[in-house]
Amino acid sequence: MNHNKIKISIVNYFNTLPFRYGLKNSDLINFIELQEDIPSICAQKLKFNQVDIGLVPVALLPELDHYTIITNYCIGANGKVDSVKLYSEVPLEEIKTVILDYQSKSSVKLTKVLNKFYWKKKFEFCDGKPGYEKQISGNWAAVVIGDRTFSLNGTYKYEYDLAEEWKKMTGLPFVFAAWVTTSDISPEFVNEFNTALQQGIKEIEKAIEVSVIKHPESFDALDYLTHKISYDFDKRKKEALELFLKYISQL
Repeated sequence: MNHNKIKISIVNYFNTLPFRYGLKNSDLINFIELQEDIPSICAQKLKFNQVDIGLVPVALLPELDHYTIITNYCIGANGKVDSVKLYSEVPLEEIKTVILDYQSKSSVKLTKVLNKFYWKKKFEFCDGKPGYEKQISGNWAAVVIGDRTFSLNGTYKYEYDLAEEWKKMTGLPFVFAAWVTTSDISPEFVNEFNTALQQGIKEIEKAIEVSVIKHPESFDALDYLTHKISYDFDKRKKEALELFLKYISQL
């Protein structure tokens, strides 16, 4: 690929489908190199200057020397998100160990923030490895995010939606990932980028129609992308992000 192209890392979960559709169907696609990764890899690529822009877990932000959040869009939720959950066979009071998802820093930090400031439990935490979902048993619970939750929902006795728990605790929406750059990106490019993302959000139904992502038949893709994921990076989400970063600094 042309080295002058702007390198962009985007999360390859279903919730970013409108963004990916908007970018791939805009003229901008000729000027960018779009890389699709899991959230932790997006974060790593941006941190080590392997890309110019990343849709990164917001928990990465304190690790960056300097950064700018660009675009009017994010991956957020205003209450239940349905794809970032703590699964357990027992209620919160009886959980001893929580296995943390290796794919995203934001969900890990959010779990720890809720634990310390809202649930006020004394969980032991351990890092999950691929396939860790099978370890959910007895007083061992696990945080699972993204598309893997679609087939897990409804299979365990207790499910705690982390975005919903955050809303109960703060009254605010939650921001999981934002478009971040550590480079100097021209305002003209940011405008075009914004327009492409906006177009993708407007055409969610069309994006779903052409999507090849497999998900369970019981999963309502349109409801998930229009009612569970909230894309506007508005004033309330900015306030929520600021508060979350403040909580992270106290962990």
